[in-house]
Amino acid sequence: MTVSANAIYAASCCNSLFMNATLEYMPGHRLTYRDRRAITAGLSAGLTYAEIARQLDRPTSTVTREINRNGGPAGYRAEPAQRSTDERARRRPLPPRADAPIPSDPDVVLEVGEQLIDMIVAVGLTRTAARVFVHLCLSDDDSRTAAQLVQSLRVSPASVSKAIGYLEESGMVRRERDGRRERYSIGPDIWSRVSMISARKDRAAADLAWRAAGILGTDTPAGSRLADMAWCFETVLRIETLGAELLAAFPHPPAQMRPDELIPEHALSGSVPCPSCGTAVPLPVPVG
Repeated sequence: MTVSANAIYAASCCNSLFMNATLEYMPGHRLTYRDRRAITAGLSAGLTYAEIARQLDRPTSTVTREINRNGGPAGYRAEPAQRSTDERARRRPLPPRADAPIPSDPDVVLEVGEQLIDMIVAVGLTRTAARVFVHLCLSDDDSRTAAQLVQSLRVSPASVSKAIGYLEESGMVRRERDGRRERYSIGPDIWSRVSMISARKDRAAADLAWRAAGILGTDTPAGSRLADMAWCFETVLRIETLGAELLAAFPHPPAQMRPDELIPEHALSGSVPCPSCGTAVPLPVPVG
């Protein structure tokens, strides 16, 4: 499959936006004894979890989890919390041989999961839908049943069903039949699938805006605004469609390589035709 320059540019932009959002939520080093003393002082002063988190420059979810697992807001103390952390560290098994696969540290997986959930909620998903999606992302299994999701996330079957319905509609999760049970997975083609579904929605929005602009007249203020809306949606859907082409061409890119290493720099040029007049509108080349 030949990957167009527009597709490469679109995917580069998507990657940049995703990485910028992710960096805000990436977990840092673990809480120190000094951090735990600051949490104790903050609780004594009546600060909210969010205020304490801002003082520590940590996500609110990290502070919430730390307090809840160590006595709650009324019983939290820095010294016992630190001892519990040290004891958990001592109970962990010795590292495996160098040639053996390294198992995931449950605490690290939990922290990474909380950060991903916060990020996804920030871009518009409900918290339950974000939790289901992140659970499927971080699970060692390729797929999970609804019963397993209910048990792991400790939510009601109705909540899981509603979240799965939304995720399926947006292309983020797919349903598979396994005998009498249904299993849910992300699948290797998730991002090209999501891009195509989003493009179809933008196609419908653009068509509606063009029709409305034609009815009202593009020389009227309302018609002009609707034409601008249509132009926007149509431009975005073209980029999304071409981006999906690139993502389909690289379903399993090398994990150690960034897109700018995999894709030649000279390919990051191109243009999008204006839907109104057909004039080529140059696409900017990403910098850095």
